[in-house]
This record gives sequence, C-alpha cells and structure tokens, in this order.
Amino acid sequence: MVNDDRQVSKCHAASRDLDFADAAERGSHAMSTTIYVINPNSNAQVTAGLDAAVAPLRLAGGPAIRCETLADGPPGVETQAHVDSAALAVRAFAERHRGDAAAFVVACFSDPGLHQLRESMQVPVLGISESGVLAALTLGHSFGVVAILPGSIPRHLRNWGAMGIAQRCVGEIAIGRGVSALADREATLAAMVDAGRRLRDERGAHVLVMGCAGMAHFRAPLAEACGLPVVEPTQAATAMALGRVRLGW
Repeated sequence: MVNDDRQVSKCHAASRDLDFADAAERGSHAMSTTIYVINPNSNAQVTAGLDAAVAPLRLAGGPAIRCETLADGPPGVETQAHVDSAALAVRAFAERHRGDAAAFVVACFSDPGLHQLRESMQVPVLGISESGVLAALTLGHSFGVVAILPGSIPRHLRNWGAMGIAQRCVGEIAIGRGVSALADREATLAAMVDAGRRLRDERGAHVLVMGCAGMAHFRAPLAEACGLPVVEPTQAATAMALGRVRLGW
C-alpha cells in the first residue's frame, strides 16, 4: 500500500509538471496574438480591400488580423524592381513586429520577401501567390490566373516552376490594368470576366486564381460569370495562417 501511494503521488506530481509546462508554453506565446497581413504598396485602397477580404476570418478569441500598408512602398508592385525593394520593406516591417506576431501574410501576388521572412521568423509566413495556387489545386486539376499586367506573368511562371506545379497551370491572361486603375470596378470586372472565360474556353482551366491582392469584391461575380471556382489569394493565405496559428503548426 505504501508503494502504491508513492506511485500515485509520483503520477500526480508528473501531471502537475506537465500542466505547468503547458502553462509556461502558453505564456510564452501570449504576446503573439496578431496575424499581420502586409500590403507592400502604399495604396490605402488596396489595404481596405484586404481588410474587407479577411473580415469573415476574424473570430472571437482571436488571433487578431491586422492589415497594414507600407507607406513608403510604390503605389503598386508592378515590376521586378518593385518586388526587390518591397522584399526589404516587408522584412523590415516583420522585424519591427517580431514580438507580437502570430503569423505574417505577404499580400502581393509576387510574394516579395516571403523566403527572407521564412528564414528569419519563428512564426508561420504565407504568401498569397503560393497559397492561392495551392488552394486552387484542391478545387480542380488545372488552374488559370487572371493577371493584372503582362509584365507580371513571367514572375508568376517562375514561381510555378519553382513550386513544381507548372504543368497544372494552363496559363495566365492579363487584363492590362495597373493597381491604381483597378478602382474602376465596372471596367475591371468586365476585363476579368473576359480573361476568365478565355482561360476556361481556350485553355481548359478548371479553377481561376485572382492574380492581385485587394480585389475580393470581384470574386463572386467573376465566379458566377465564368461558372468556375475562383480563389481570392489573400483569403486563401490568411485562412491558412489562421489554421496554422490555431493548431500550433
């Protein structure tokens, strides 16, 4: 009986130690309560679009989801030079928020700074380009991208090659409108629908991916007009980040 009592006591002590360890681990992450969705350009309207896009993902009990504009960025990330400079600005932002970040989402379809952040941060880092096409592959065999400018397409194709999924991309069609021109909603939607239908009819796309951030309001009408699933990449990336934070991945 004495030995049994001692064994029970040891089990209780071990259980308390595990409880304390769990509490300590939770405490170590208590300040990491925010998913930062980073808009690398200086266009506040784009950030407002991001904020609206991720609103359905804000849950009671957190984590908080904050969409931030990099005020010193270009009006739109449209060239390789923009991408290269934006990568450094994204890295600097992440460094400033290292202490309270639960995750980072790079909300530009060229994913500037994505791999820099993954090397330097201990929290999940998602890029909307990578996440958007990965989500698309769960919705159909082949995807097409409704791009914004023709110059962005080679950058995207390099990404698909690096990811090993180039054979699943049937192509990209640009609507020929820069970030600032996207404010004309009627003309932008008409161009997107035309591109989406061409990707469906001429290339055989089963899923469409929107090749820019901040345009979630076009997703439903584009899907209805084309009769295909449409992935809004910021929603895809933020949903992945939220799942990883909640699950502790």
